[in-house]
Amino acid sequence: MKEAYVLDQNFENKDFVQSPLEKGEYENCTFKNCNFEYADLSFFNFNDCEFIGCNLSMAKLLSTAFRDVIFKGCKMFGLHFNDCNEFGVSFRFEECLLNNSIFYKTKIKKTSFKNSKLIEVDFAESDLSNAIFAGCDLSGAIFDNTNLEKTDFRTAFNYSINSSLNKLKKAKFSLSEIHGLLRHIDIEIDKNS
Repeated sequence: MKEAYVLDQNFENKDFVQSPLEKGEYENCTFKNCNFEYADLSFFNFNDCEFIGCNLSMAKLLSTAFRDVIFKGCKMFGLHFNDCNEFGVSFRFEECLLNNSIFYKTKIKKTSFKNSKLIEVDFAESDLSNAIFAGCDLSGAIFDNTNLEKTDFRTAFNYSINSSLNKLKKAKFSLSEIHGLLRHIDIEIDKNS
């Protein structure tokens, strides 16, 4: 069966759970207020696409390719980005809810996360060097053997990063959230002094 090649299309208010998106390659397409919850997006290719206000929670991403993809205001709970096609993977997130998603062992250098919730996200063994977490809530996020070199956490909050288990060379942090680097050693920090 021949797969679709879709170029320069706009999809708005579509429910791809009721009527699934045709499998194939999507280039320079925009998906606005679309529902992909629990959808099977395996083996799809998205190049230079934008997802705005979409629900992609629990979508299946086996060998899914995201290349130069922007997610804005999307609900993306429980996604397994570690299952994606890693060739040329490149995306950025703005005002997204990524709670309980998994980036285990992904190589996503220079990825930008802006004003997003990343509650209990698994970044173990990932390469996040030069990434930016601007205004992001990282409560319960897992950083274990993660490359965070030159990563910018200056406006991120609620993170807990063990400096002896992660690469942090030249990473940037704010003084007000520095306790997130010390939480694992179980000391008390007086924030009033």
